[in-house]
Amino acid sequence: MMKRSDKIVCSVVGFLGLVAAALAFAAEAKHVRADGVTLTQDGACIYPKSAALQLGIISALALLVAQLIVNISAGCLCCARGGPYRASSNRTIAIICLVVSWITFVIAFILLMAGAALNDQHYANMRNFNNYCYVVKSGVFAGGAVLALATVTLGIFYYITASAVKKSAEWGPRNQNIAMAQPQYGQSSLQPVFVPENVHAQNSEYSQYPYGSQQPPHVGHTQRAPWK
Repeated sequence: MMKRSDKIVCSVVGFLGLVAAALAFAAEAKHVRADGVTLTQDGACIYPKSAALQLGIISALALLVAQLIVNISAGCLCCARGGPYRASSNRTIAIICLVVSWITFVIAFILLMAGAALNDQHYANMRNFNNYCYVVKSGVFAGGAVLALATVTLGIFYYITASAVKKSAEWGPRNQNIAMAQPQYGQSSLQPVFVPENVHAQNSEYSQYPYGSQQPPHVGHTQRAPWK
């Protein structure tokens, strides 16, 4: 069962991922298209102001915050090789999710920031773009949105599996100590005791008398005191 802190982390990261994806899809709908660019007589391209600039930047920042929260909260399992985290299926899955999430994050962040920068209101010379006005192609922000969702999903899986690995590492030594403390049946720690022959003989003779008649002689005496 997940702890309350784990639920809070996953909820915050999931919310930020949804916000990043929603803003990226909104930027896809608002980005500058070719028919919105004005061409001047001297061959300059005038790009209009677009809300895709702010939407793309906020989306990229939300994705960055979500990625940082996941990695700071879960920590890194790659650095614990040979340490407290032994090789297991959960540890392997966690490392794969961590690596892939960073790859998707970098690609999504670049797409969102590049798309936002190209939607800023500015002037450009057509000669710098091979005699045509360059605009962001359709699908750049949408691709960033999909990769943002993939990044957050992989991050949450990484957090859950990393938490499971840490819990198993904490309980492992405790169970081992408890098992070592349990008695092992079938093995006795008693050592045999050798009794001298004269002491055994005295004890055998004394066992013939009733209780309370006479105390047995001390161990080590070679003669027995006469009975009264």
